[in-house]
Amino acid sequence: MAEKAELKPASIEANSPFDMRVHLGDDVPETDVRSALASGDMGFLHSFTTGSAVDGPGIRVVAWTTGCMWRCMYCHNPDTWTMRNGIPVSVTRAAEQLRKYRYGLKVMSGGLTISGGEPLMQDRFVAKLLAEAKGMGVHTSIETNGYYGERLTDAELGSIDLVMLGIKAWGDERHKHLTGREHGPTLDFARRLAALRRPVWIRFVLVPGLTDDPADLASIARFAAGLGNVERVEVLPFHQLGRYKWQKLGIPYKLQDQEAPTAEAADRAVAVFRAEGLTAY
Repeated sequence: MAEKAELKPASIEANSPFDMRVHLGDDVPETDVRSALASGDMGFLHSFTTGSAVDGPGIRVVAWTTGCMWRCMYCHNPDTWTMRNGIPVSVTRAAEQLRKYRYGLKVMSGGLTISGGEPLMQDRFVAKLLAEAKGMGVHTSIETNGYYGERLTDAELGSIDLVMLGIKAWGDERHKHLTGREHGPTLDFARRLAALRRPVWIRFVLVPGLTDDPADLASIARFAAGLGNVERVEVLPFHQLGRYKWQKLGIPYKLQDQEAPTAEAADRAVAVFRAEGLTAY
């Protein structure tokens, strides 16, 4: 099945995760999709991108998965919400793609980051690909919302060098408004990572009028500081680079006229995290 499914005109590599990619896995039968997800022998990828300096330490290769259970109002890649928009890719093929860069990644103190979408919707594929990367001596990271963190065993978490955890908002009501889901599972996953002493970077998207409430920022900062394993916090200013995807996909976009935060607003948010003793940027 995997060999047949991979006969696709689209390249596994892309210049940017902002490239629009849709319907690349539509011809894979539903039974094959379920089998692949259960075994992890095949996954669905939006693309591989190379040379990233913003998705973990050093210079990274990033595997962008498709499929996400959240519907973040500010998502810049809504084409990754649907798993079948991705290219069906076997673990073997994905590992071969990574192997081409393994020496350069070591020289540049980089590695592999698996992002999305939400990688843990394809947890078995992700676990197998990370194991392949570790076998090459490549640094491993996942960027996740943590909602399905329980799908990874402690041993599997032990093979991940860095977890980049997105905390979107504070409080279930605000979080549901922003993402469509409650934030309890994300916080539970953060606590589990702390108990296992796994390195974590927190990522927080700053949207004026939506995620910039000072009290909420302070709550997130106190929570992160109390974990004891958070190496840094990244405050990511909202942008409109993915707006065209919402338009092309015909999805109503509530942030059409939303402005980016000012540099001063971003600095204030960073200061809240630093006030709790965290390294923040």
